[in-house]
Amino acid sequence: MKVGAIEIVPLLDGNGREPARTSLTRPGTPDPWACHEHLLDEEGNLALTVGGFLLRTGARTIVIDAGVGTIDNGRYKGGRFPESLRAAGVAPEDVTDVVFTHLHFDHVGWATQKGTVFFPNATYRVHAADWHHFLDGEDAEPGAVRKLSPLAERWSLFTEDTTLAPGLDTRHAPGHTPGTTVFVVSSQGQRALLLGDVAHSIVELTEPDWEAVFDVDPAAARAVRNTLSDELVDGPNALVGAHFPNLHFGRLVTTAGERRFIPL
Repeated sequence: MKVGAIEIVPLLDGNGREPARTSLTRPGTPDPWACHEHLLDEEGNLALTVGGFLLRTGARTIVIDAGVGTIDNGRYKGGRFPESLRAAGVAPEDVTDVVFTHLHFDHVGWATQKGTVFFPNATYRVHAADWHHFLDGEDAEPGAVRKLSPLAERWSLFTEDTTLAPGLDTRHAPGHTPGTTVFVVSSQGQRALLLGDVAHSIVELTEPDWEAVFDVDPAAARAVRNTLSDELVDGPNALVGAHFPNLHFGRLVTTAGERRFIPL
């Protein structure tokens, strides 16, 4: 995806699958998936691409989200992230910044491997609310602490919407997790939004009021999805969710009175 002078390269790591009807629901609709069966496999699972994105801006080489790692548990399987980096002409030591939309396991997999920092020269950036929720709060998640504690001296936290690098801005979008962040890439009058898990599937943007079982605050997450969908529909901005098929960008448009996601 080219946004002005900035190229965004998908970094595929692997795939996951979740039972759609128990993972993503739409309260008040008896079977919200009835009109979207074409998005599911034969067992009713929603296929999720896992990975991240690479962008270069100025002197910075930035990875946004770091896949699921070497997990292979029957539901999620990773392992391709280093290969995707190499295909983009980047070695782990070339990366200057690793920034996270949030800190769920399927976004931090290659942050460390077996206790070793995978990107040895990078600063790791995340919204402070997620750092506190996963790593420093009363209910810190043991898995996240184990995975991310080797980065103790490398964190750079942000609390307000800010510019992280030329053409890369943050937009706090709490709900899925307390610190969930949308990254806005802009250059030469063009913009693209990396939504993270604000939307796991295109249906969460084409219809209002979807909720994900993974949301820490379902009401807030629902409100964020609705707001972003209303803001983006029929506009010029490209967008992508962190688990959209092959991490493919598209636009949200109105066709015959319905919202649709049109791949670019």
